Amino acid sequence: MAAAWPLSAIAGILPASLSLTLLLATLVSILVLGAAAFFFEHIRKIGCMHSLERSAVSDAFFEDPNSLKKVPCPSVLDPPEKYISLIVPAYNEEYRLPEALTETLNYLKRRSTADKSFSYEVLIVDDGSTDGTSKVAFSFVKKHKIDNVRVLLLGRNHGKGEAVRKGMLHSRGELLLMLDADGATKVTDLEKLEAQVHALAKKAKSSPGTSTSSSQNLSDVEVAVFGSRAHLEKQALATRKWYRNFLMKGFHLVVLLTAGPGIKDTQCGFKMFTRAAARKLFTNIRLKRWCFDVELVYLCKRLRIPMVEVSVNWTEIPGSKVRMTSIMHMVFELLLIKVGYGLGIWKIGS
Repeated sequence: MAAAWPLSAIAGILPASLSLTLLLATLVSILVLGAAAFFFEHIRKIGCMHSLERSAVSDAFFEDPNSLKKVPCPSVLDPPEKYISLIVPAYNEEYRLPEALTETLNYLKRRSTADKSFSYEVLIVDDGSTDGTSKVAFSFVKKHKIDNVRVLLLGRNHGKGEAVRKGMLHSRGELLLMLDADGATKVTDLEKLEAQVHALAKKAKSSPGTSTSSSQNLSDVEVAVFGSRAHLEKQALATRKWYRNFLMKGFHLVVLLTAGPGIKDTQCGFKMFTRAAARKLFTNIRLKRWCFDVELVYLCKRLRIPMVEVSVNWTEIPGSKVRMTSIMHMVFELLLIKVGYGLGIWKIGS
């Protein structure tokens, strides 16, 4: 039996250009396979972490600066104790948070004074801030008492998605609203979302062939309402740099391919959920940073949770943490959604 030819002998009879091409093709193949292996391992790890988080017993608590006692965190699985919970994710928001919280709490106090059945809580989730965000937040707890204002400290920075998830899982409201710490959307616009939630819940209760009964509480009906800035797009296009418009258009196209049509503005930080909807969505969500909003839309479709988009007033506030490099991170996370759920690596619990 003839001995196998050594690679050096084979390379010797091949043209130099062909040898170089084969070498480059081999290197590219190795790099592609390595990147694919890393990508799928990353998806698998996210799935494993999510499984552990779902099965873990929460030992989180709220600190009461007035009594110096630790208040156990409630669970979204428990019955509601308030009409509405406002979840405010905050990372290094020492300067923008005070004005937004003051406006929000003044509005909530006015409503509760006019309507005794209107009860509320504001939950500030400090996502590992390195400035005085927690000090500012606790000053509002001291002033308004821990029954109305609570601060959840995450210790280190996880990302906005994780801050919102933690807040949702430890809220007490029938309705749960997420809103940004900069106050870009007026808190009074929650009434627009609130009206749509009631309208969709009423429709769901009256629809034949559904498991929802007319006697069910609002918190038991699954509804999601997303605030939208889509009506302001023309104005934004006119004022932004051309390359930002190009990147945002490209991002919107990738979002459309990932989550499908239905919601024009997935990234608006003003969203409302019934307790039942939040329970399903935020026990399933995986992404912790930029594109958790897109994942919410995807999950609503997969879980058949009714959702609607409502125009809200919005003002750009200086101090945004979104950078040009964030776009690439967003695209990567959108790919995670497509592959993770598309290939069945990420399972959706009911």
